[in-house]
Amino acid sequence: MPKGDLVISADFGTSGVKVGVVDDDLRLLARATETYPLSLATGGIAEQSPPDWWDALARALATLRDEVPALRDRAAALVFSSQLCGVICTDEQGTPLRPCLTWLDKRAAETGRAMIGGFPSAHGYRIDKLARWLRIANGAPARNGMDPTAKILWIKSQEPEIYRQTRWILDVKDWLLHRATGRFTTCPESANLTWLMDTRPGQEGWSPALSAMTGIALDRMPEMVDGEEVLGPLTKQAAEDLGLAPDTLVLGGTSDVTAAALGSGQVADGALHIAAATSCWIAGFMPGRVLSVASSYATLTSSLAYRPLLIASQENAGSALEWAVRVSGGETEGEALKGAFDNMGAPQEDDPFFLPWLAGERVPVDNDAIRGVFHGLALHHDACALRRAALEGVALNLRWSYGKLMRERAIHKDGPISMVGGVAANAAFAQTVADALNREVWVGEARHAGVLGTATLAAKTLGWAASARDAAATLRTRTTGVFAPDPARVEALAARNARLEKIRRHILKSYP
Repeated sequence: MPKGDLVISADFGTSGVKVGVVDDDLRLLARATETYPLSLATGGIAEQSPPDWWDALARALATLRDEVPALRDRAAALVFSSQLCGVICTDEQGTPLRPCLTWLDKRAAETGRAMIGGFPSAHGYRIDKLARWLRIANGAPARNGMDPTAKILWIKSQEPEIYRQTRWILDVKDWLLHRATGRFTTCPESANLTWLMDTRPGQEGWSPALSAMTGIALDRMPEMVDGEEVLGPLTKQAAEDLGLAPDTLVLGGTSDVTAAALGSGQVADGALHIAAATSCWIAGFMPGRVLSVASSYATLTSSLAYRPLLIASQENAGSALEWAVRVSGGETEGEALKGAFDNMGAPQEDDPFFLPWLAGERVPVDNDAIRGVFHGLALHHDACALRRAALEGVALNLRWSYGKLMRERAIHKDGPISMVGGVAANAAFAQTVADALNREVWVGEARHAGVLGTATLAAKTLGWAASARDAAATLRTRTTGVFAPDPARVEALAARNARLEKIRRHILKSYP
């Protein structure tokens, strides 16, 4: 058994890292959040500097050492989860050769379309390429260039000197784990989304066939490890940087989507949860691989013994709500954003409709070119009407995706659905989702589900539970709010959704 009785769990998102100190009852004893920059520029550029993530972690731990007595000695394990679809090119020592292309970066869209396209085609993919990807990887690179495959090829063609010097191609968590342990590893979720991984049961691993098809060599890809695997102790330098003991164990960790799944407590096959933060996704573990080419969702191979995790991701949730508040003259800092939706007045029949495609969309339509719309604006509409429309629009966009998923036989179609993430803490949003889906919504440890879910990966190593899955199951009923559908609003939203579906179809036709 490792020394110490606490786990330090760090969840690296797009704008910052949430770090928590968790005990054997999966309770947060203390938490800290530190932000880091995101560099945005025209042309779809969205970059971050990897050392900024590490520095933010060090600052958060400095705060936590002041709050938790003897944290340095009590911390038995350090576990990371992170955003997906980053591309970091490093040298042999793991030093970044350029900033990370984050998941938001879309400069490679044209490169990606060229990679997947050709004649004869279906859904924008050359048929033989699509068939191979679907058979081997249970999916294919998105047309919008956000997946690592297109980004890697963009660097190869546009920054050939960087590519020539690249020894390792890493995702966000991969780089952090190297900084912590000196090892180059990745999780199956990150590997899956490079579309260079064979995800067929019993054949999981890097795929020579997909490597040959894309022209991306596998010798630059790190070793895949399970999320519960102990990679080793902190290096001496990492321990000094973070103010932790050198014998602190570091585990393989996972992605933000798997961390949220664990944190929601919905770990049974077919049980769904919603994660609503900057973006939004519906996810759940499945008994086998699931795929819908038409609706752009599929299962990822998770870092829990390659267990399939269904993920249907949408680009905008909290980002769209924050935008709507800002353009309607409201404050978006801290609790002010939450309060902006508290006193909007009752919904009106002629409220405008809102499509929250401010950065394109992924599910159920994969198109980075489509953009957001307020439809049906009138002279009497004010800031409150715009905010009501935005709240409703994000919820009905979620319903759009949810309706496609409900066609899958393995999915539980009744009972409560859990919701986590920062936006889930907004009661107005949680109630609107319950009404839009006509399903009871349980809000769990909304803002900290990722941290708690990440911490469950250490449960087996520390003897807290037989597995991360068993530990996570205890979180299911740890709710902070229960939102039952309001029959009147369910009926009203169903009628508005029927109108919105017609509007949506016409608007989609206006884009290539």
